[in-house]
Parts: sequence; structure tokens; C-alpha cells
Amino acid sequence: MDNILSILIGLASGISSGFFGIGGAIILIPALVYIFKFSQHLAQGTALAALLLPVGILAVIKYYKAGNVNVRAALFIALGFIVGGFIGAAFVQAVPSPILKKVFAVILLGISVYMFFGK
Repeated sequence: MDNILSILIGLASGISSGFFGIGGAIILIPALVYIFKFSQHLAQGTALAALLLPVGILAVIKYYKAGNVNVRAALFIALGFIVGGFIGAAFVQAVPSPILKKVFAVILLGISVYMFFGK
């Protein structure tokens, strides 16, 4: 049953990713924490591992064909992601899981409020 549930969570994350450009943060990580009872660290590491290779390649192809990808910007962002991901992953290991979960929630809430009430 866990395998089927994992596929369903991946499907929901993929649909969200293709539709909104997000999925790992708003669907995958909370699902791993609350459905599979993963620690925040384990959920984040598992989400990164799941997204490492595919990273929405089929969605990117659709966006690219529609003329909605700035390849130059994406390459520079990817370069920043590589360095930033390494630095962030190194520092987060020292943060206790309950605190990390709260920080994650506050960031999602802050973004939600800003997007809802912002211009």
C-alpha cells in the first residue's frame, strides 16, 4: 500500500509542479511528514532525491515548446541552485527537526500571505 500511496503523492506533486511550477515543497514534503511520518530532514532529503533526476523534464519540454522558458536564466539559476543546495544541505543538518518543520511552515505561510494580499 505504501508504494501505491507514494505513486499517488508523486502524481499529485507532478501535477502541481506542471500546473504551478511547484510541487516538492507544498505537496511532497508535507505528505511525507504527515502521511508517512518522516522527520522533516528525512522528508526534505527524500523529496530532493525524488526530484533529482526528473525535475519536471516533461513539464519543461511543454513550457519550452510554448516559448515559456528563458534557457539562459534557467542555466544561471541552476548554477545558483547547485551551490546553494550544497550550502543549505550542509547547514540544515544541525537544525533540530521540530524547529526545521516550524521554519518551513512559516516560510510557506509567509509566501501564501504575500501572494494572496500582494499586488
